[in-house]
Amino acid sequence: MNTEPAQPDPVRHRDDGIWLARFTGRILVVCPKCGGRALVALRPGVEASKYFSDLLFQPRRLVCSGCGAVADRTAEQRGNALIGAVPGGTEDPFFRRPLWLQTRCAGRILWAYDVEHVDALAAFVGARLRERRASPTMGMFARLPAWMKAAEHRDDVLAGLVALRNLAALSAPADRSDTAHERGDRPRHHASSLFRGGPY
Repeated sequence: MNTEPAQPDPVRHRDDGIWLARFTGRILVVCPKCGGRALVALRPGVEASKYFSDLLFQPRRLVCSGCGAVADRTAEQRGNALIGAVPGGTEDPFFRRPLWLQTRCAGRILWAYDVEHVDALAAFVGARLRERRASPTMGMFARLPAWMKAAEHRDDVLAGLVALRNLAALSAPADRSDTAHERGDRPRHHASSLFRGGPY
C-alpha cells in the first residue's frame, strides 16, 4: 500500500479562487535605508487570522536584517472604519516599497510577494489544463494579465519565476533587480474598509 501523500498534478491546475491577499502575510521588499532585501510581515504579537482578507487590515512591521532598519504601520482609520491595503502592482501594499522579487519578462515586469507566491504562479503557468472551480470575481489567477496566461509566453514566464525564486535567496543591495525601483504603479482606484464597533 502506498502511504506517500498525493503530489500535485504538474499538468492540471485547479483554480479554487484563491485571493492575492493570501500572499500578503510575508512580502520581500527593498529596504528604504540600505537598498537590500527587507521583510514586511505581521507585527510581532499579532495573531494571524483564518480569513485572508483580514491580512489587509492587520498591523505590519518592515525589518531589514542587513542594516537593522525597522518601521511599523497600522491601517488608516476613518471614523469607525479601518481602511485596508490594496494588493497588486510592483510595490508592497503596506509601506509602498518596491518589491524585491521583480524581473523583466516578455517585455513586461514579472513580480511576486514571496516564494510561496512564486510557486503558486508557477503551478498555474506551467499547467497544460486549467480548471476554474470558483467565481473569477476576486480570484488571483483569473485576474492575471493575459500575457502571463498565454501559451506563447509560458516558457518565458516560467524562466522568469525561476529567476524570482533565485532572487529570493539573495539579500545584499548589489543583488537588487534593476526593475526594483520607485515607480508608484500600485493600483489606487479603490480601497477596502472594515467597520469597527458595529455590524457590517
